[in-house]
Amino acid sequence: MTLQDIKQRFGIMGNNPLLERAIDVARQVAPTDLNVLINGESGTGKEVFPQIIHQNSSRKHGQYIAVNCGAIPEGTIDSELFGHEKGSFTGAHEARKGYFEVADGGTIFLDEVGELPLTTQARLLRVLETGEYIRVGSSKVQKTNVRVVAATNINFNVAIEKGKFREDLYYRLNTVPINLPPLRERKDDIYLLFRKFASDFATKYRMPAVKLTPDAEHALVNYYWPGNIRQLKNITEQISIIEKEREINLESILQYLPNYHTNTLPAITNSSFANSTNSADMSERDLLYKVLFDMKKDLNDLKKVVHDIVQVGGSALGNLPSDDLQTIDRLYHNESNFPVVTGNNDVKIHNPIIVKETNGFNQPIVVEESLSLQDKEIDMIKKALKKHKGKRKYASQELGISERTLYRKINEYNIEE
Repeated sequence: MTLQDIKQRFGIMGNNPLLERAIDVARQVAPTDLNVLINGESGTGKEVFPQIIHQNSSRKHGQYIAVNCGAIPEGTIDSELFGHEKGSFTGAHEARKGYFEVADGGTIFLDEVGELPLTTQARLLRVLETGEYIRVGSSKVQKTNVRVVAATNINFNVAIEKGKFREDLYYRLNTVPINLPPLRERKDDIYLLFRKFASDFATKYRMPAVKLTPDAEHALVNYYWPGNIRQLKNITEQISIIEKEREINLESILQYLPNYHTNTLPAITNSSFANSTNSADMSERDLLYKVLFDMKKDLNDLKKVVHDIVQVGGSALGNLPSDDLQTIDRLYHNESNFPVVTGNNDVKIHNPIIVKETNGFNQPIVVEESLSLQDKEIDMIKKALKKHKGKRKYASQELGISERTLYRKINEYNIEE
């Protein structure tokens, strides 16, 4: 099958080179029996690629089973995957085949494979190495001929370092990696996908398709899309149903883009630094950018105040609005730092010149002391936890990072909740 044939058959839209590269790798690896690991953020469409691999392989007439490893309780995951014997545990009233037995000669897709317990990882490793497994409650070794395609959105390096994922299993699964780009790196595809979803929902709900004004389209394309394609589809459906006007302007669409002004952050896509990072690193970078851009607002306020002082002269402080005076006082006493991005993408932090009234004269004071980004990060995490009364789910949403990343940061910095 050609690239276009695969796109048409599996409903894939977009012409992004990274996306087409992922499809091409899936097409080339399909005729083999190599294990495949699909990496990508949540909502990028990882579930389509195992089907591409299965349907283009010699196993296409065999069983295809998709298993969400994160949705199965730890106590029953072994039974689901490998089966169990009658009476092997409470409630096991009869013997049951597991997915690896049912899918013999076919393909198993293990979604969110990073969520597997360590004991199950050991069983899975044995299947990948020898094709052998044992049912729960049995001592009889059974054989299976199954191809495994796995997917994850976790940082395996961190999971392996913390002992939450077996390194030997990772290398077994990662025989051929397929990396899916997040939607924010597919800007040219965003409006194309929106129009496709809008057309589909117009047909489904028997109404005219919604359209965007140029400024609304610009906002849509430049949104950060933390939920990727899944989020875009959901928002398009909401707009199609709720909005009475079929032409959506900027004001209307911003109501459907959560945290638009804090989430439209730079996405580094062309540097080697960006190419070497994974999804968990991106989450930390998101938090860093959020810190920097919150600080940028203070810098803009300060620039305006200093400009007024320079223009008006020594008596300017007495004539400034109270808000500006509060800004000066806050910036001075908090010794706020502001980011400077150099040409090689390095971020340096230094303090601006703060104007403070002394003996009736305005003297510029250069604050040399700098604060680390780590301190700022800790401070923001503490504020978010305090604001939401220790509820990590809402604190992580406020910070723009995953709950898992927040949990790791709390442990890393020994933050008391």
